[in-house]
Amino acid sequence: MLLIGPEGSGKTHLAAFWAAENGALRVSASALRPDAADLLAADGGAVVVEDADHAGFAAGAEQALFHLWNLCAPRDCLLLLTARTPPRDWGLVLPDLRSRMDAMPQVRLGSPDEALLAAVLVKLFADRQLAVPAGLIDWLVLHMDRDLGLARRLVAAMDHAAMAEKGPVTRRIAADLLDKLSEADA
Repeated sequence: MLLIGPEGSGKTHLAAFWAAENGALRVSASALRPDAADLLAADGGAVVVEDADHAGFAAGAEQALFHLWNLCAPRDCLLLLTARTPPRDWGLVLPDLRSRMDAMPQVRLGSPDEALLAAVLVKLFADRQLAVPAGLIDWLVLHMDRDLGLARRLVAAMDHAAMAEKGPVTRRIAADLLDKLSEADA
């Protein structure tokens, strides 16, 4: 199965849970090597390949992914891939791999709704032991893109800014950094 979603959507978290449940080996697509495919696809085993959309960027990784795919089915080895984009956008060179990836069952993780974004912001601030003014979470949810990666970057930037100013996190800091991060993402 192929798990597709934007940065911060929970792909790695879900893959880690699935790997623990299935005793799976985990490997980054960019670290795949053709000679390792046979070892990864153990009889009755399981493998997670993260960032499969980056397989074409590393020497031999695309060929290794192709071999891994071909070995898993006859060996009853479960295969879970994660990626930010669908296979048609990966720039795959091997036509046989491209067709296999396109035919693979795909699950798409969408953007978070307002409630999930708010909950993630609360957790990110709590993880950094940051107290935030009343209403800031609601204000952020209304003014930022529904992007968990942006939420992580924003909270980290707010933490650093508050420390640099030797003061608390404020709505002014949040607004300034949200503008800067939004411009950088555009």
